[in-house]
Amino acid sequence: MTGYAIIALGGKQYRVREGQRLLVDRVSTDEGNTFQPTVLFVGGDGKAELAPSETVTARVVGHVLGEKIRIGKYRPKSGYRRHTGYRSRLSQIEIEAIGGKRAAARKAPETTPEAAPETEAPKAEAHARHAHPPKGYEDMTVAQIAEAAPGWRRPNIEAALEYEQANAKRKGAIAALEAALAAKEDH
Repeated sequence: MTGYAIIALGGKQYRVREGQRLLVDRVSTDEGNTFQPTVLFVGGDGKAELAPSETVTARVVGHVLGEKIRIGKYRPKSGYRRHTGYRSRLSQIEIEAIGGKRAAARKAPETTPEAAPETEAPKAEAHARHAHPPKGYEDMTVAQIAEAAPGWRRPNIEAALEYEQANAKRKGAIAALEAALAAKEDH
């Protein structure tokens, strides 16, 4: 199953996918080491497991400090003022695998030189297969997509459109991406 999982770390729940990076409360695992958080739910591909037997493997990328939070206390007419602050201890983790398969281990099938003829069409297909939406696309709003899409390369627009149709299905984003593709075809 290659969809997503809901894990529990530090009393909080996170929805994660393979290859995703996120900031969580500090974990006791050292940098570069892997650990297996508690898995609450595994879903995707139209299937779901509430009591999953699968595991999620996460790697600690680094330990960081969060933003500084300033706290002020004040009582009127008495001159009482106190200021304090803190920075949260966080860990940045990367989800390596859901269900035992490693995200880095998946590779495109190798072809031998005799089996693959040297033409332009296979090269274009290979380039299109490796295209992906622009960095940070999953977090973009529809308005940001509509504004930025005309400046993207054609393979990135096609990959973003495939992502929208498979995952998010935001009508405004799909319309903006289709319009950007039509504009690229006109030129």
